[in-house]
Amino acid sequence: MADDCGRHDDKQQLAKRVAVAIFGFLIVFAIVVFLVWAILHPIQPHFILQDVTIYAFNLTAPNYLTSNMQITLVSRNPNERIGIYYHKLDVLASYRNQQITLPTLIPRTYQGHQDVTVWSPLLYGNAVPVAPFLEVGLNQDMNAGMVLLNVKAFGQLKWKVGTWISGRYQININCPVYISFTGPTKAIQVGVAMKYQLVQSCSVDISLLN
Repeated sequence: MADDCGRHDDKQQLAKRVAVAIFGFLIVFAIVVFLVWAILHPIQPHFILQDVTIYAFNLTAPNYLTSNMQITLVSRNPNERIGIYYHKLDVLASYRNQQITLPTLIPRTYQGHQDVTVWSPLLYGNAVPVAPFLEVGLNQDMNAGMVLLNVKAFGQLKWKVGTWISGRYQININCPVYISFTGPTKAIQVGVAMKYQLVQSCSVDISLLN
């Protein structure tokens, strides 16, 4: 009986030790997960459309739009411990959700902690056919002296912490820009072009690729 009681006590002690070990492991695991999340949870980059230089923007019959421009797009990485790899980033201009320039590919770029990156791509759209209803709306906007365009960028990025690099994420950037054609404007004439100083904040959406 004494031996049975001793073995029973040993089993209870062993069970308690296993339970304590499992509980301790769960606590440590939870702390590690929290720390990893706190350290690696990235803040999305901030984008600003600094300026737009318009070289050509005109409609020709029957419904062709030529819009050639150069933009200055500024990106800031607000993260103190996380770098960003931009693996692919295409930039284009649109009017009322219709693309009016060809996409321009920005070279692959690494953005370090709290770094600022400036891109100045050229956007070309020569004799791009637009839908008839868009032509009517664009003519009305141009006659009113103000056209709302959207400079958009889309592509892929990766987060970098130390030597660890994440999987790919999809990034979509949208920068609204009002172009004034009549009356007093903030534009500066640069040769045959008009440069609009904007400093316009852009919306940014980032999602994990499947």
